[in-house]
Amino acid sequence: MERVPSQRGKFAIITGANSGIGYETALGLAKKDAMVVLACRDMRKAEGAKSRILETYPKANIKPMKADMASLAGVKQFAKHFQSHFDKLDLLINNAGIMMSPYKLTEDGFENQFATNYMGHFALAGLLLPLLTGTPGSRVVTLSSLSYKWAEIDFDDLHAKKRYSKRKAYGQSKRACLMFAYELQRRLSAAGYGTLSLAAHPGLSKTNLDRYFPALIRPLGALFLQNPEKGALPVLYAALANDLNGGEFIGPDGFQEMRGDPTVVNSDAYSKDRKVAQRLWRATEEMTHTYYLGEETHTWKP
Repeated sequence: MERVPSQRGKFAIITGANSGIGYETALGLAKKDAMVVLACRDMRKAEGAKSRILETYPKANIKPMKADMASLAGVKQFAKHFQSHFDKLDLLINNAGIMMSPYKLTEDGFENQFATNYMGHFALAGLLLPLLTGTPGSRVVTLSSLSYKWAEIDFDDLHAKKRYSKRKAYGQSKRACLMFAYELQRRLSAAGYGTLSLAAHPGLSKTNLDRYFPALIRPLGALFLQNPEKGALPVLYAALANDLNGGEFIGPDGFQEMRGDPTVVNSDAYSKDRKVAQRLWRATEEMTHTYYLGEETHTWKP
């Protein structure tokens, strides 16, 4: 980050930026003088995050805005709000997430982890696409996880209405995020846009995502998890490094990608399967009523 030039004049959105990886990413961008929107469900926590950033870097340009990524109406409302205030977008960082939560369906009838971690971000990227593609050098960075290996995409039961495993549901949501990042880059390139799409994962990082873990396990995290500041480096690398072309997956360079410095990492063959990615894209378009970078023009259906 010391080698990264000033980002003054750049506009960034980070979902779920009030804590953990999102907060550290916001702080890193703010220190480089980017204008950072903290897109958060809880505005009280967002204002608290803004205050902490300003205490660390008083010159920071921070704007909290309400964004509930588990609600299609909330995502649409945020996108309209942002577009009414800004006419460009350099960075969209799809960070907000929940991990291994109890079974719950959202107001739209979607499994909560799949909706929050993946579907809301798919819709948000589509709604903000005109701003992104109209901004030279723009990027979309989507947060995945090592846990993508826990599950493939269960097209027969995407929302776990037949049987729920919180572990598999989380893994599916993070695999979907990774496949979305890859497919978004393919579609952007095919359409001739210069916007880049990248995926990133923080390795094993200590964040508040472990709040649904058993109480006896949580204290053990301090023994082997890297701190959120270190976990945010792959995200910042994906957002800022000038040696990336789009379609890369960024993670730590240490053993099993659990910790270390950011680098380009690989993923399994299933995550790169174009047919699966296209099927997932079409299914998500239909579920979210958000169509973009395909045969249909970008629309939002009520």
